[in-house]
Amino acid sequence: MNLILGLNAFHPDSAACALVDGRLVAAVAEERLGPRVKHRSGFPGQALQAVLRMAGATIRDVDYVAIGNDSNANLAAKAARVLRTPVASARSVVTHFQRRATMRSFQQLVAEACGVAEADCRFRVVRVEHHLAHVASAYYASDFDRAAGFSYDAAGDFTSALSARCEGNRITILDRVFMPDSLGYFYTALCQFIGFERFGEEYKVMGLAAYGQPVYLDLMRELLATSEVRCQMSEVSDGRFRLNPRYFVPLGRNLEECMDARGEILLPPLYSPQLAQRLGEPRAPRAEITQRDKDIAASCQARFEETVLECLRALHRRVPGENLVTAGGCALNGVCNARILRDTPFRRGYIQCAASDDGTAIGAALYVWNAVLQRPRAGSVEHAYWGPEHPETTLEAALKAKGLSYEQLERPALLARAAAHLNAGHVMGWYQGRSEWGPRALGNRSILAHPGWPGMKDLINQKIKRREAFRPFAPTILAEAVPEYFEQNVESPFMMHVVKIKPAQRAALSAVCHADGTGRLHTVRRAQNPLYYDLIRTFAKTSGVPVVLNTSFNENEPIVDTPEQAVQCFVRTDMDALVLGPFVTVKPGRALPAEPRGRDGASFGTRA
Repeated sequence: MNLILGLNAFHPDSAACALVDGRLVAAVAEERLGPRVKHRSGFPGQALQAVLRMAGATIRDVDYVAIGNDSNANLAAKAARVLRTPVASARSVVTHFQRRATMRSFQQLVAEACGVAEADCRFRVVRVEHHLAHVASAYYASDFDRAAGFSYDAAGDFTSALSARCEGNRITILDRVFMPDSLGYFYTALCQFIGFERFGEEYKVMGLAAYGQPVYLDLMRELLATSEVRCQMSEVSDGRFRLNPRYFVPLGRNLEECMDARGEILLPPLYSPQLAQRLGEPRAPRAEITQRDKDIAASCQARFEETVLECLRALHRRVPGENLVTAGGCALNGVCNARILRDTPFRRGYIQCAASDDGTAIGAALYVWNAVLQRPRAGSVEHAYWGPEHPETTLEAALKAKGLSYEQLERPALLARAAAHLNAGHVMGWYQGRSEWGPRALGNRSILAHPGWPGMKDLINQKIKRREAFRPFAPTILAEAVPEYFEQNVESPFMMHVVKIKPAQRAALSAVCHADGTGRLHTVRRAQNPLYYDLIRTFAKTSGVPVVLNTSFNENEPIVDTPEQAVQCFVRTDMDALVLGPFVTVKPGRALPAEPRGRDGASFGTRA
């Protein structure tokens, strides 16, 4: 047996995974364990221990530890930057040597996390450049034997984007975009300007964009420019972009230096005062969102999409074909992902379930297996359920600890009861099996509801999620039903595409239909998640709709990990029912009606 641990360490979304003979067997982000801080940075000691337990191994069994960053990468580009801007770069130079010292003691950190002597660690440490690990996470996890690869995010190892040719076991780097030019920083800076100040809130800008118009698009093109080359008697993009330094403030340090004592990332403003001169004063956090803010969001999203499409068309000229793999935090932009499949020559795409920085853990591990060891590809990653699972005794104990009454049901009765709650307009916590790997709840740690129930979106936003009213919810649909409900026939098992809902179906999906008529698509096949698939199919027998509203099981915190956290979230919010493994508990006064009825008592009826 060959055991490889992959780690994302000392970077946002620290995480760990385990590969046995090249196959993924376990993966979890540090934010799900211990202090519940989103995008937690630092060393993933608890995640490391968890994946070893799930793999049934100890640190003594590990052959390789693969790390998804390399402080020695891109030294020439770093040196050139220091020579151009010696004062501004001084802090980064210090951090570079601090990171190198940390990496040299990596065996000691692992040994301490596992409670063993350093001499007991026989593994070899392999460092993989950040964006190479991103591309590897998507390509080696796909079923493609040839593809173009593109990674893009804020920053990693002094790079913000990387293009590659992927073939067999080989990934050939074609081009990089170095700091300070960054699509991720562009988007984050505008996110901050609109008043979303916490790290990782860019998805709010994508949601808010649907309410605005791109009236500031010309300014956005001034902020973020692309370069062109002459090709066959015409000017085309060369796939490179740059930020206008007048409008942006360089971070001047690495992201891990922005971490507080709890592991939370706190970024200073990335935009300069010149941006306020063009757009007016930035919105204060929690202030009213104005039409200007919505228009800025729409303009930012439009320019982001334009730039990505130009980069990928240029990449296609170098790597022709239908297959594309993408990764990095920017690859979570579902609106852009759907456009890529519509508006570039790439017709088949793969984005793995943990596309953001936690995914560099699996990318580094897969790179060691495939590129370093040159072993045969071990198969694609078809589902996301690689996290911890808890036994029924633990589930039941969590219910008892809160004094909740409950029933234990066999599978057919459990599905019928859960579907009845959804058809009655109830909001239901759904906690099953192993947790999802990555930022999305995909049917094992989810809050579910009827996708067409009147007022359901506002109810969940206000009383359960307690978040901004403009934020949409995702439809989970049986994969074979996508062409009936959506204009673009996309399979999206990891909820990575935002697709137009057909006009005739928008009333039936009113609770998951966004302001622009789209839905953040999540498709499920029975082979990927049999219980969740069967629940939706059972629900459809009454509702007539093979879709459920799906949102993450949390309340402004990381997705719940333990049964205790699930029960606590259920108790403190306005959820009606909780299905915890085979156990069902219902809030007092929320019993099932004789026929599906809304909370006001009005009959909602069923669809044929």
